[in-house]
Amino acid sequence: MGLLDSILGAAGGGGGAAGALGELLGAQEGGLGGLIGAFEKSGLGGAAASWVGKGENLPISAEQIETVLSSGMIADFAAKLGVDPKQAAGTLAQILPQVIDQLTPDGHAQGGALGGGLGGLGGLGDLLGKLRG
Repeated sequence: MGLLDSILGAAGGGGGAAGALGELLGAQEGGLGGLIGAFEKSGLGGAAASWVGKGENLPISAEQIETVLSSGMIADFAAKLGVDPKQAAGTLAQILPQVIDQLTPDGHAQGGALGGGLGGLGGLGDLLGKLRG
């Protein structure tokens, strides 16, 4: 089973992997807006905008994730999952566009839950479960 399957499988049962993803996203200063801003500052604003807007989500690479998120954030995420930071960055590159897309239907955060931060997102496990199917 790959890391992505581990994250998505654990998410369905409220496992630690979904919590690790929620913590990673919640650690971004400024919530969702701060995360999108970090992508813009790294020259990846177009990709991030595609995840928020309607239409196809543009892909990103593990290397691009590493330029946007701090090495400490990625290392913490990897440690919680018991994997190498490079592997964690690759998985984040696969799932982050989908997660942000699902959290921003019609270009807006669901229920305003993401205004100040992503850490309190209670439905992350359900969301990741939907992405799996």
